[in-house]
Amino acid sequence: MRKLSLSILALFFQLFSAFSQSDTSAYKQRKLKPAEVNFITSYYVQDGENAAVTGGVGSEKLTDFANILELKIVGGDKRERQHNLTLDVGFDHYSSASSDKVDPTTLSSASSEDGRFYPSITYDVTNKAKTLTAGGIASFSIESDYTSYGIGTNIIKTSKDKNTEIGLKLQAYFDYIFIYYPIELRYFYGDGDQAPRTTYNASLSFARVITPRLQCALLADVSYQDGLLATRFQRVYFKDGSVQPETLPNHRLKLPLGLRASYFLSNHFIARLFYRFYIDDWGITAHTASLEAPIKIAPTLSISPFYRYYVQSGAKYFAPFREHVPTDAFYTSDYDLSAFDSHFFGGNLRFEPEKGVLGIKHFKMLELRYAHYLRSTGLFADIITLNAQFR
Repeated sequence: MRKLSLSILALFFQLFSAFSQSDTSAYKQRKLKPAEVNFITSYYVQDGENAAVTGGVGSEKLTDFANILELKIVGGDKRERQHNLTLDVGFDHYSSASSDKVDPTTLSSASSEDGRFYPSITYDVTNKAKTLTAGGIASFSIESDYTSYGIGTNIIKTSKDKNTEIGLKLQAYFDYIFIYYPIELRYFYGDGDQAPRTTYNASLSFARVITPRLQCALLADVSYQDGLLATRFQRVYFKDGSVQPETLPNHRLKLPLGLRASYFLSNHFIARLFYRFYIDDWGITAHTASLEAPIKIAPTLSISPFYRYYVQSGAKYFAPFREHVPTDAFYTSDYDLSAFDSHFFGGNLRFEPEKGVLGIKHFKMLELRYAHYLRSTGLFADIITLNAQFR
């Protein structure tokens, strides 16, 4: 179990992958064979003074060491369709000061550190004649206090002139959560029960080449969750001094809308801009704006500084330490659900020599990325990631 700002990690890997895509559109008829291998490793560290486990006060110190091995397999058939198979295996190991406070009577409980294992498989087929790509994905994730199964499908239609692309992605996740309560509340609530949680996601995208230099995309998503959404080992302290486990509604609807644009200023410089508006039925509205600026400083070397600004209103169920009243039906002191703004910035260094990294023919690319995160609540984090690509 952990209290980790997963949104920070997810954002980082999303930005990182944007610079790690390869073009496999040119191919001949052939059987499936390995085309690319990526090894991504990262180290993440955060700290702050608003731990949700202890009611919105206390250390948020956490470290996470993540590793992902990705194998891409590409092939063609007699009908000139391209087949893509991607296998991913990921493993995280973390340590958390706040999770250790689930049972503060011990010097160091089992919840002070944990691991997560998460493999996935993606398969899709591209029909060049119909300019259509369709496929599916299956995933699995396991940690000490939850197990998750995921399935999904996607379809992408490209215009004949390749200037317009419409995409639809549908995903579903089926989670089973092992419920743990703070040590002092286990006499009243018990311990070790299991609860389900289901998440359904739908994403629609429309991308178009406006001019030879400008490309834009409209993004619309809807996400619905049903089941246990509260983290029951997180405490909430009330004005009268009583304490209860976090309690939240068993459903949540999220609606993000986004706009992405890429402008090619020259052969050496690109400006990538992104804006997203978000709203949900817990009372949160949010705005995200980001800028990435890849710069090619040499034929084999490029740098990509980036900056992201985020601001959100607080959920209607949030209140700080000892500000909830006992008559509240739902309550949390998790500062991820509070009103705040944040800054996320850093840079990417990509080295892709023609003869291979260190002269190794199949070692095609080495990429190093660093980012720093600052939140108005006092939380701060650093993450450094290394990607090695082999083809």
